[in-house]
Amino acid sequence: MTIDLILPDPKDPRLSRVVEGVDENGQGKSTSVIEERPLTIYLNSQEIVTAMTIGDHPEYLALGFLLNQGMLKESDRITGIDFDEELEVAVVRTAGVTDVEDKLEKKTRTSGCAVGTVFGDMMAGLEGLSLPDTPVHTSTFYDLSYQINHTPSLYMETGAIHGTALCQGRQILAYMEDVGRHNAVDKIAGWMHLNGIPAADKVLYTTGRLTSEMVIKTSLMGIPTLISRSGFTAWGVDIARQVGLTLIGRMRGKKFTCLSGQHRLVFDQDLSQVPDEDKKMRRKGAEHG
Repeated sequence: MTIDLILPDPKDPRLSRVVEGVDENGQGKSTSVIEERPLTIYLNSQEIVTAMTIGDHPEYLALGFLLNQGMLKESDRITGIDFDEELEVAVVRTAGVTDVEDKLEKKTRTSGCAVGTVFGDMMAGLEGLSLPDTPVHTSTFYDLSYQINHTPSLYMETGAIHGTALCQGRQILAYMEDVGRHNAVDKIAGWMHLNGIPAADKVLYTTGRLTSEMVIKTSLMGIPTLISRSGFTAWGVDIARQVGLTLIGRMRGKKFTCLSGQHRLVFDQDLSQVPDEDKKMRRKGAEHG
C-alpha cells in the first residue's frame, strides 16, 4: 500500500495571517501569526470536548484524540468522520454504541501549553503493556533531526507552534503541527489508524517537552521510541521506564540524552561527522511548551 507523505503547508492561508505592529525601535513591522480556532469533537451523538487547534486535519485530530483518550479501541469500526467547517465540529461515527460516561466523569487537566484534558485514569491501558524491542540506530536521529529542521513548516513562518513527526528508519511518514503538542500527536494517531500504519518499527519525534501524557500517548500508540528537542519531566521518565519506552530528549546538534529504554540503541554514528546545528534552525520555544 502506498501512503502519501503528510507535511505542513506553511502557505495555507487558513493557518496564519499577517499582523502589523512595531519593533523595539518603534519601526513598523509585519509579522505572521498562527491562527487558533475551536474544534468540537463528538463521538456519535455525544459531545466530548472542544479543543483549540490551528484547524488543519480535523478528522485526524478528532479520531486520534478519541483513540488516545481510550474512548475508542483499535477494534471499534469507524463508519465515518464528518467535519462541518462552518460549525467547527467533527463527528466520529462508529458501527456500535460506545460508553463514554465513565471517562467523562473523571477529568485531569494536563500540563503544559494549550491546556488540554485527559479523561479517565491517565494510566489506564499501561498495565501489562509491552512495547516491541525494535533496535534504533543513533545515526537515524541526526538524519531525522536535520530533515525536520529543514522541512518548510508553520513554525519557521510563525513560531508559537509544536511539531510531531512519525518516522520509519530515516524516512518521515507524517509531520503534523499545532498550537499544542498533544494535538499534533493526536493527528498522527488518527492518520495512523485510518491508514492502517503499524507502530512497532516507528519513531515519534516531537518538539515538545517529554511529559507524562506525551509518554502515555506514545506508549498506547505502540510506538517504542520517542525523541524530543526539549527536556523531560520526572513522571514522564518514570512512566517510560515502567513500560520500557526508549525516551530521548535534548536532541540538539551532536547531543542527546536517553533516560529510558537504552537497550534499543545502536550507537553507530561517528559524532565527528555530525555538523553543529545552525542557530537559525533552533526552535526557541521548545523548552516552554
